[in-house]
Amino acid sequence: MAAGGGSPSIVEFFGGEDGYRCGYCRSDTGNISHGMWAHSMTVQDYQDLIDRGWRRSGKYVYKPIMNQTCCPQYTIRCRALHFQASKSHKKVLKKMLKFISKGDVSKVASEEEPMDSHIEDVATCDFLYKSESQVSQSDLTPLAVDQAERVENEDKDSGETKEEGNVQKVESDSVQVCADKDTPVPAEPSHSAKAAHAPPKPGKGADLSKPPCRKAKDIRKERKLQKLLQNQMGTAEGSQLQGDQAFLLQNSKSKTNQPKNIEDFVFVPLPDDARHKLEFTRFLCDSPLEAEHAPNGPECGYGSFHQQYWLDGKIIAVGVIDILPYCVSSVYLYYDPDFSFLSLGVYSALREIAFTRQLCVKAPDLCFYYMGFYIHSCPKMRYKGQYRPSDLLCPETYVWTPIEQCLPLLEHSKYSRFNQDGKAVDEGRLKELGRVRVLHKRTVMPYSVYKKRRKGPSDEASVQQYASLVGQTCSERMLLFRS
Repeated sequence: MAAGGGSPSIVEFFGGEDGYRCGYCRSDTGNISHGMWAHSMTVQDYQDLIDRGWRRSGKYVYKPIMNQTCCPQYTIRCRALHFQASKSHKKVLKKMLKFISKGDVSKVASEEEPMDSHIEDVATCDFLYKSESQVSQSDLTPLAVDQAERVENEDKDSGETKEEGNVQKVESDSVQVCADKDTPVPAEPSHSAKAAHAPPKPGKGADLSKPPCRKAKDIRKERKLQKLLQNQMGTAEGSQLQGDQAFLLQNSKSKTNQPKNIEDFVFVPLPDDARHKLEFTRFLCDSPLEAEHAPNGPECGYGSFHQQYWLDGKIIAVGVIDILPYCVSSVYLYYDPDFSFLSLGVYSALREIAFTRQLCVKAPDLCFYYMGFYIHSCPKMRYKGQYRPSDLLCPETYVWTPIEQCLPLLEHSKYSRFNQDGKAVDEGRLKELGRVRVLHKRTVMPYSVYKKRRKGPSDEASVQQYASLVGQTCSERMLLFRS
């Protein structure tokens, strides 16, 4: 998916020299990371950032300083199309089916589930709002056309090269900053979820304490997935299915003497006399990611979504996911503790993997499930490694390495370079600082132009650090705000 022609990403870089409290080992100052505030961000830019070790929490995007932080956090992804549920995963799926079908909770209620949640990224919220942006929207509003042209002509007259003098104006409707009041800290439900049980005032919309009217349609779509996949396999003419996607379609057919795949559990029809009814809805939610639609993309589009889990008309869990060009990225989950016996953390992760496989039918590039960070130095956080096959991101060359090859290295040292080619380098590294795009005084310009016009102390070291961390490609697409 190519970068869209809409609103560009606009970020403020904060650096990362100060340490913060670590939510994993409880060190008071051991959590060290770089951070930036995303006023807006395209899904392609965020995809490229998480493939360089970044991750968002609300509008704050951060990257651990891996060789300095107390608990190194390695980006982990699951190859969703080849995912095979483990014995413990199937146990959770069967437990849910048994509860829905028969209402049986007698045995599972007393069992302890060590993989009961994937909301551990709340550890980042200790520093989340300490660096909140104070930039006003007017500072991000573009110049009028005549002003932008006057500045550009001034550059040309001063002897700038054609490339350096290419100061661009941004269309007035392409730079927008939304208030962050409703953006939830990961440990808290969003404003909309908090109000989910309260009936609205007359004339204010549907009662969200009751299941939405579209639920039956969504369930029917899910139950027909197997038939859809088989039909596509039978009508391969004009549908160039290759590689991993063909693997998914082949696996969708039930075969004797073969283990069940995840769809066999998730999309199984329920008996007419089922004791409970579990339904799902999906809504766009507020985030720095700009919602996008592409002809070859998923029908729901790209962006940030709330996935709501409804049990007998009551919302029991909400998962936040980012749908990106190459993956579904799990942001966090919050759920009603009264239903913790259903292991909703694990169940939701399995549902999201199944959802990724479903999206891949329409968008073949979207075939990975990102689970955030894998933290080997924290035993309680190793459970993500059980979603196989999975890869970890090398913190130096940003190439993906199968987790089986990484674990022996992490047993020896909590920080490790996974790429064993000693000559390999970061292929996306910064090569030309002057090409970094800057938003200064409401005008877009390359850093080479901004540097000559800036008054006061040089900020080259900060811009160099930022561009090195986001890489050459993102540094040329995103706008770095400079006051």
